[in-house]
Amino acid sequence: MGQQIEFTRPDGAKAPGFYAEPEGQSNAPGIVVIQEWWGLNDQIKRVGKQWTDAGYRVLIPDLYRGEKALDAAEAEHKMDDLDFTDAATQDVRGAVQYLKADSESVGVIGFCMGGVLAVLAAMHVPETDVAVSWYGIPPDEAGDASAIDVPLQCHFATQDTFFPIEQADAFEKKLEAGNVEHECYRYDAQHAFGNEEWDYYDPEASKLAWQRSMAFFERHLKG
Repeated sequence: MGQQIEFTRPDGAKAPGFYAEPEGQSNAPGIVVIQEWWGLNDQIKRVGKQWTDAGYRVLIPDLYRGEKALDAAEAEHKMDDLDFTDAATQDVRGAVQYLKADSESVGVIGFCMGGVLAVLAAMHVPETDVAVSWYGIPPDEAGDASAIDVPLQCHFATQDTFFPIEQADAFEKKLEAGNVEHECYRYDAQHAFGNEEWDYYDPEASKLAWQRSMAFFERHLKG
């Protein structure tokens, strides 16, 4: 199950989110799950459940404050209206801090828009211990990828039209230049291949990316 909660951002404002924990494990390692451009919908809650089933406390910040997009045009509009810097340094950081109050280690994972924010968390949220990004790459001006000092895992799609693979290649070069501890994987798939409700869902690529993400968090949050 899970419940709607409010947590406190670093600036003192309250933010909504969806929280769940494995039964009897109120101090288990934590994971902040960051939504796609659709909002905090049932699909991203199912993603969160996969992590609670694996033994992690989960908090999904509600970046759209209760609103959800029903089609791609509306989703794009909502994403474009989102202040990514505020979302990363306030909502996501507040969520990490909320979990850190009871969990020794906390990771961040995001998908699509959330994948961008997961990388921004690795750059700008000092309480983050490890981050995983599924098909999301921040623009150069968002921060210095070579300065990331936590383990980072990235999953890229070679046929991605939102984040072309050339962007992923350039991003990985920056990680290499900074000696960032990282794993970057590429899949012969299209954007959002891990979303079972999306046109480009690829079950084989999704399964493999999930296995890699699970192993990465297991190593860095439970090891």
